[in-house]
Amino acid sequence: MATTSDIKNGFTFKHNNDIVSITEFQHVKPGKGPAFVRTKFKSLSTGRVLSETFPSGHKVQEVRVERHKMQFLYKDDMGYHFMNNETYEQAMIADAMIENPGMLREGDTVEVLYNTEDDTPLTVDLPQYIEMEITYTEPGVKGDTATNTLKPATVETGAEVRVPLFINIGDRIKIDTRSNSYVERAKS
Repeated sequence: MATTSDIKNGFTFKHNNDIVSITEFQHVKPGKGPAFVRTKFKSLSTGRVLSETFPSGHKVQEVRVERHKMQFLYKDDMGYHFMNNETYEQAMIADAMIENPGMLREGDTVEVLYNTEDDTPLTVDLPQYIEMEITYTEPGVKGDTATNTLKPATVETGAEVRVPLFINIGDRIKIDTRSNSYVERAKS
């Protein structure tokens, strides 16, 4: 068992029969009354972000997890297939465990979070930024660049991203995988 003093970003524990991971926390010591910990955590099964306040010293059941670098191989009717880069074992992971599956290309390396108790995958974390090529977008109209206007563009995986008007077909762009948004043109 762990206590609230062990809480930090990425800490994984069981809460209401679900496995959750801390995304934000704050230890609060008010001038009057006992100390407490304000937390935001993400459910690893549903992806929902919840908030809860725990009194100082509250015990939680820690879940031991391991991160493995895995390479995305292919997708079929069963789900997404990955290969462990160290042991070459293959694993099939369901769509729901991947936060942004539209940004996965064959051969990409991702981090997979495993529960060490029963060796089951919990989540798939893509790199924060990836570079992709624009395969289709409408041409920008000359003179429309005074405002910060965005247009839809399709990238090589088929996912759609909103990009500025000056981006054309064949350009490589940097994408933030957490928000599925354009960051900048890729530097060659």
